[in-house]
Amino acid sequence: MKIGITCYPTYGGSGVVATELGIELAAAGHQVHFITYSQPFRLTGREKGIFYHEVPVSNYPLFEYPPYDLALATRMYEVAEYYELDLLHVHYAIPHSVSALLARQMLAARGRHLPFVTTLHGTDITLVGLDRSYLPITRFAIEQSDGVTSISNYLRERTIKEFGITREIEVISNFVNCDFYTPLGQERAERRSRFATSDEKLLVHLSNFRPVKRVGDVIEVFARVAEKIPARLLLIGDGPDRSSAEWLAHSKGIQHRVHFLGKQDSVNELLPLADLMIMPSELESFGLAALEAMACCVPAIATRVGGVPELIEDGKNGRLFPVGAIDEMAAAALDLLTDDEKLNAMAATARQTAQQRFCTTRIIPAYERYYERVIERSAKGVSDGS
Repeated sequence: MKIGITCYPTYGGSGVVATELGIELAAAGHQVHFITYSQPFRLTGREKGIFYHEVPVSNYPLFEYPPYDLALATRMYEVAEYYELDLLHVHYAIPHSVSALLARQMLAARGRHLPFVTTLHGTDITLVGLDRSYLPITRFAIEQSDGVTSISNYLRERTIKEFGITREIEVISNFVNCDFYTPLGQERAERRSRFATSDEKLLVHLSNFRPVKRVGDVIEVFARVAEKIPARLLLIGDGPDRSSAEWLAHSKGIQHRVHFLGKQDSVNELLPLADLMIMPSELESFGLAALEAMACCVPAIATRVGGVPELIEDGKNGRLFPVGAIDEMAAAALDLLTDDEKLNAMAATARQTAQQRFCTTRIIPAYERYYERVIERSAKGVSDGS
């Protein structure tokens, strides 16, 4: 198939999933065209079967805000026509679904129907989409999509409830390449020595440092752990709450134990260095960071929110707690970090969960089957929403 993919090409979860999906689809023999304002950060530009098409946005004095959604629709139309795409797959409903709808209508006027699939990722539904300024157009774009997928059952049910959607929404979970995200062998000790000594435990947090990620709670949990045992913390990512997290670490006198690494391209090389992940988010529609860590044999201490319980089974492949339960999370972390047998068993189960339920070898074929179904239905003039 020839597939067009549009996403936010940044460090957010939806962009990561969309980019990894494109890479896996290309590896499976499909032709993938990314259509967005900059090259997705996980692309090297050397992947076989992947093409990138920049969306140029004109900035006229008349426009206070450049009309990106219209420029995107135009570029979708051009790429689809020139490269004879079979399908558009847009990630994050706003404004990508609306742009895809416009592109589809433009092509229809020339006698060609191009189906598009919308994948819902989280805040496009739970936050931005519920804004009254966007709710009607978001609902309309979802209803007009030829196919709609959701990354978790939680997000599917939330979409149906909040938007009054009656159409079919297919749940296709986030995924991880278990050959790329994998535990390290004998080299682990040497690589780990950059951040911690052999007698120190290493904790990790990975996010975009937005308020919903509660990075302050990560510092608080770690401070309690560091009071009891030798430990270090890796903070991977960047965002608006980084400065407050740095200040909090300094105020607690643990700044020398905390490594702020900023944005990193090769998180698969960093995650397996850790013993435990801390993910105290206020809301997660899935929990991709935890899944990537689990594939590396690093279980997560996380919050029981959104779609996280669909990934983490408390006490088996990780631990779950209410939002803000800092003392309880710290106690659970200490319980694992001071019991190697218990930690190793949970780590092995976490890896097993990733392999058996969320590996690319299981999820990518599900997308391929869904694409084929949408294309077939579209050729008959029927959509999944009918």
